Formats: sequence, C-alpha cells, structure tokens
Amino acid sequence: MTETTDTAAPAKVPRRTAAPPRGGPRHPAPPRGTLLRRLTPWLFLAAPLALLITFTYVPVGNMVYYSFTDWDGVSPDRSLTGFDNYVQIATRPELFRVFFVSLYYLAASAAQIVIALYFATVLSWNLRFRNLFKGILFFPYLVNGVAIGFVFLYFFQDGGTLDSILAWFGTGSDRAWLGDPASANTSLAGVSVWRFTGLNFVLFLGAIQSIPAELYEAAELDGATRWQQFRHIIAPGIRPVVGLSVILAISGSLSVFEIPYIMTGGATGTTTFVIQTVKLAFQFNKTGLASAAAVVLLLIILLVTWIQRRITPDERVDLV
Repeated sequence: MTETTDTAAPAKVPRRTAAPPRGGPRHPAPPRGTLLRRLTPWLFLAAPLALLITFTYVPVGNMVYYSFTDWDGVSPDRSLTGFDNYVQIATRPELFRVFFVSLYYLAASAAQIVIALYFATVLSWNLRFRNLFKGILFFPYLVNGVAIGFVFLYFFQDGGTLDSILAWFGTGSDRAWLGDPASANTSLAGVSVWRFTGLNFVLFLGAIQSIPAELYEAAELDGATRWQQFRHIIAPGIRPVVGLSVILAISGSLSVFEIPYIMTGGATGTTTFVIQTVKLAFQFNKTGLASAAAVVLLLIILLVTWIQRRITPDERVDLV
C-alpha cells in the first residue's frame, strides 16, 4: 500500500511597497532634453525682445516723461511742468494749424486707394502688357523720397516742367505752384499720390490674386459682368486689406515729412505735424514740447486704429 502525501503550495508573500514620502507624491523631474526644448523658443526670442525693449519701448517711455518737462534737449536740468505742453498744443493756433495741412494728404490718400484699387482690379484680369503696367505703377515707390523731392522741386518751379507741358496745350501759366499755401499743399499732396499709389496697388493686387480662380470661372459661367464680379467677389475678399490701407492712409497723412521738408522746408503754410515737431526739438530747443507733440501723434494714430477696428472688425471672409 503506497502512501500519498499532499504537498501544500507555498503561500505567496505579498510584496511590501515603500511608503510614499512625507508631503505627498513627488513627480519625476523632466528630462534635460524636454527642458531644453521648452527653453529653445525663448532663447531665440531673447535677442529680438532685448532690441525691441531697448530701442522701442524705452525711448517711448522717455518721450512720455520728457513731454511733462521743459527740457531743452541739452541741459541736464529738467523741471516738471505737468500738462502745460499739451495745453500749448491744443490752444496755440500756430501749433494746432498743422492738423489742417494733414487734410490735404488725407484727401490724397483717399485718391491713392481709389486709383490703386482700380488698377489692381483691371490688371488682375488677363490683359496684354499687364506685367509692364504693374512695374510702371510700382516703380515710384522704389525711388528714394529725397530724390523724388528734388525731382518735383524742378517740376513745380517757375518756368519748369509743369509750365512747359501746360504751354504745349496753350494753357501756360506764370503761377508759382509752391508760392501760396493752397497750391503748394495741393502740389505736395499730388506728389504723395504719385509715390505711394504703387504700395496700395501691390497690396490690393496680392489680395485679389489670393481669391480662388474657381469663383471667377463660376461667375463667368453665370453671366456675371466685370462690375458684378468686383462687387460680389473682389470687394468682400479684399476687405481686410482695404481696412489696413485705410489705417496706413490716416497715419501716413499725419506723419508726412520727406517730400514737404525737401521741397519747401515747411514754408508757405506747408508745415506738417512731423516737420513742426522736428523744428521744435532741434531748431527751437523745446524737446519737452516736441515730445508732447509726438505723444499726441501717437495717441491719434492709436485712436484711429481702434475706431477702425471697432467699425470694421476682422472677420473671416468665406467666399467658397
């Protein structure tokens, strides 16, 4: 008789886990590669941010501080005058008159937008020599502003190019085009139209060409005219660019400097806001007053931009 013995399986001993450290569980430190990857964008941004703060925000802060002083730009002494500089800008007629000069350039900017939009629309279609006309329209914007000032200074002088052209058509005039405020500002504004139309033209042309070509093909199949294509396809599609051009037009009309400074030096009632600010700072040594004028210009541009963004906010235009 054989004896059988039952062998019991050894009992499993549960493993003891270490108690969590006091103060809660600890998260493992991120690997060095992950930390470096997170810091890499900030390392690339460090130099541009340093340059931006040093050469933009710090000078703007100093300008705001100077606007509340009577500093002459040379003396180390600066006395706080409160809002006296701003009161002078708002109450002295010779300082406030420059805003009326900006109206000439504002009207010229409106003409630039209309002319540029017309040529951008026409040259976006398949026409002969359209690349040639694109180059002709954009070329004036590539020319240096000082050179343009000297060229048109001879163009508008007595017996100059303009008088010679008018004489060919039997309408010669001995008028001094830069001799009185009305004709001088009109002439200078006309020069700005000739120079900056190309910039608006390129902006509008790029926006028009970004519209899908299928929309034009569908419109032509439906019998839409050119005007209907512009009204229902082009105008809605380039609305953001038109808004940008309006902001640039208003800010540019307030900050005109090169052309009137070269051609007239601000004489005969052609002093613009920037010319007046430069003269206050470097000719009359009133840096505090000039800084206040610069702050006013900055606030006006910011206000106009804010109003324009409130009236026509950025909307996604879905034409498809």
